[in-house]
This record gives sequence, C-alpha cells and structure tokens, in this order.
Amino acid sequence: MKLLQCFLSKSRLILCSLLIFSTTGTVSSVASLLITSTAVAQEETKLGDRKTRRTPALRATVYEQLARAQSAGDAGNVEDAIAILDLVKSKADSMNSYERAMMYNFYGFIYYNEERFDETIEAFQAAIEEQPIPVSFEQTTIFSLAQLSMMQGQYDKVVGYLERWESLNDGKIPPKNYILKAQALYQNKQFSDAARYIEEAIVNHEEAGFLPDENWLTLQRAIYFEMKEPEKVKDIIAKLIRLYDEPKYWIQLAGMYGELGREKEQLATMEVAYQRGFINSASDTYNLAQLYYYHGVPYKGAKLMEDAIASGLLEENLRNLKFLGQSWQRAKEEEKAVPVMQQAAQMSDDGKIDAQLALLYFNLEQYDKAIDAANVAIQKGDLDNIGNTHMVLGLALYNTRQFARALDELAKAESFAGSRGAARQWSKYVEKEKSTYESRLAIEGAP
Repeated sequence: MKLLQCFLSKSRLILCSLLIFSTTGTVSSVASLLITSTAVAQEETKLGDRKTRRTPALRATVYEQLARAQSAGDAGNVEDAIAILDLVKSKADSMNSYERAMMYNFYGFIYYNEERFDETIEAFQAAIEEQPIPVSFEQTTIFSLAQLSMMQGQYDKVVGYLERWESLNDGKIPPKNYILKAQALYQNKQFSDAARYIEEAIVNHEEAGFLPDENWLTLQRAIYFEMKEPEKVKDIIAKLIRLYDEPKYWIQLAGMYGELGREKEQLATMEVAYQRGFINSASDTYNLAQLYYYHGVPYKGAKLMEDAIASGLLEENLRNLKFLGQSWQRAKEEEKAVPVMQQAAQMSDDGKIDAQLALLYFNLEQYDKAIDAANVAIQKGDLDNIGNTHMVLGLALYNTRQFARALDELAKAESFAGSRGAARQWSKYVEKEKSTYESRLAIEGAP
C-alpha cells in the first residue's frame, strides 16, 4: 500500500494524507492537509474564549516548489524530492512561519513513505515549532506525531502530544484521541487511567449512534484483564459476541466463566461453541472433554476424545489416552476403557495406570489379568496409594483360590493407613473362606 497519498486536482489543490497502521492493526488517516496556491489572505482561527490566532498565508511561489517536490516523490524520485525541499529550506529566512511549517510537513511525508521514521518525527516536530500556524494544521501534525510515537513505543510522548492537541481543541474530543491515549496508557501499565479513557470513547461513540470498533472492545477487555476485574472482562467479551460473533470470543467467554467459578455457564458456552463448529483446536477439545468429565457427563467427553484422537486432532500420547481411559471408566464403559488403558500403561514409566488397569480387570472379573496388572504396577512403583493396589491384588488372588498369597497381599495393604481398615476386614473374611474351602476339600477327599 502506498502510505503517502497525494492528489493534485484541476483546481490546483493538493491533498496529502498520511496513513499509519495503529497498534490494533487497522489503518487510519492520521493527517490530512489542504493547500491552495491562491491563498493570499491571513487566516484567522478563533480558539473558543482564547485569543484569535492570526496566521500568514502560503504564497504561490513556495507552493509551486512544494508541489514539485511532491511530484518527484510520487514518481519515486525520493532524492530529487528531498533536494527540492533542501533548496526551499535554503531560503527559509525569507519564508513565513506557515510556509516553513508546510516545508517541514512535506519532508515528513516523504520520509514516512520511505519508512525513515526518526526523520519523519523530527520533521513534524519542526513543523509545529513554527508559530503562528493554523490550529487545524497544528492539531493534525500533533496527532500524526502521537501516532508515530505510538509506533516507536514512546508512550509518554503519545500522551503528551494528545494533551497538547486537547489544549488546542474547541469542542468534543473525538473518540480516536481517547482510544490512542488509552493504548499508550495501557502500554505504560497505567491501567486505571487507560480504562477511564477507553470507557469514555466507547460511551460517547455509542451515544452518537455508532457501534464501537471491535479493536476498541478488545483493548478494553485487555485493560480490565490486567486490572483483575474478571466480571467486567466477561461482560466485554459477551458484548463482542453480540456485535461481532467471532469463534474465539466464545472460547474466551467460557474461560472467564471458569475463572469466575461459574462452571455450568462455562460448560454451556463451550457446548454452544462446539455445536456451532468453533471447537477446532486440540487444547479447546481437551478442555471441553474435561468439562464433560467433571460435570458428570463423562461419556460425552470420552466420545469427543475418541473422535479427536481418531481424526488426528489430538495426539495419541500418554496424557490423552490416560484421560480417555478414565473417561470411559467413569462412564461405566469398562470394556472400552481396557484397551485404551493398556495402551497408556505401555507408554508410562510408573505403575499408576497399571494399577487402574488392575482395578478395571478386577471389576470385569478377569482376575488373572488383574493379578498380572497389579504385579506390574507394584514393580514399576511410584504409586499414589500402593496399599490399594496390594488389596486389589490380594482380592484377585482370593478369587482364584490362592488364599495364602491373598493373605500376604492383604497383610501388606494393612501396613498403609489408607487401606488398613478395609484390608483387615477382608483378611478376616479371606481367613474364614480359606478355612471353609480347606475343610470342604478335606471332606471331599475323605474315603
């Protein structure tokens, strides 16, 4: 895009507009200047109750030289354009303040088009140092300096330029000024001041019958997020959804509900996003599956995880397989959980998943497999509650009539506080069953 746009009309009027990308990524016109070669009278600018400012006119001879520089710049002959302006500058003593300001302004436009931003700023600063100059011209140049300072990360200067602009203004402050000031204050971590200006800009814009720009609301959201006001952040995101309905805002709204501890609204928002096709990333898919799990609908979470792994959206790694297996298990779908947990156990260096797999086998009355899985779990180690694993192993051994080994494992379970009580009760029961079984065998074996 050509950032310096100047158009020479048949009436010998030249319009120059400097277009600058703002920090929000939008293009805005930050300076516009109308010059006429026939202006010879002095300009009078009334500043409210302040004194009238009288400014000299731009003479035709100076205008013609500036127009030549502009034509050279438009043709891509930047050095020629600067050389012409240098020639004009050599006669600066014979020029009035407005003419010198216009000369520096043209330097600034040409430098900007070449992305020579430091020189652009110097030229515009020189332009506004020339006095008297028309108020509108001074304000336009000051606002350009504020935008350029924002691009350069000089946030204190942004605020200073905008305050100077306001001191010249007679009437309402445009929203764009408050937005730029809010951006600078936000970058300077002056969040409460930034909040005040962004709020005023949005309110004034809405009262005038206009919708706030999407980037204004995202800036406002960022400010209140830094101020740790999640309720306001939530409300702003809800407004973004009403006005712009982007998928990312649904995910952000769900996140804010989670931060506020409103888990039901979090799940409902994520489910709406899922139904509308907005859940497309691995992280969002996993988060939704977790919400299903913790809100008592693990089957939905397991199905979501299973489909995402099958499609390649989620990796077939230890974390995902473990959670998928746990989801099937909690959904009382043990048979679906077993192959997933087997795969996860093979990837795991510790015995935690093998311990879960042993319990699954036990519940499915596959006692031999439960014994094998429990032994692997104990061998791998690093278990959260090794006593419970010894107890599962003991009960699986009991069900295969290996009473002595079962009692040994239950005795080991008794040595851990978390499983002591249950292990003692089961030990007594197994002792009785052992005695009964041995007595029956003795009777059956008697002649």
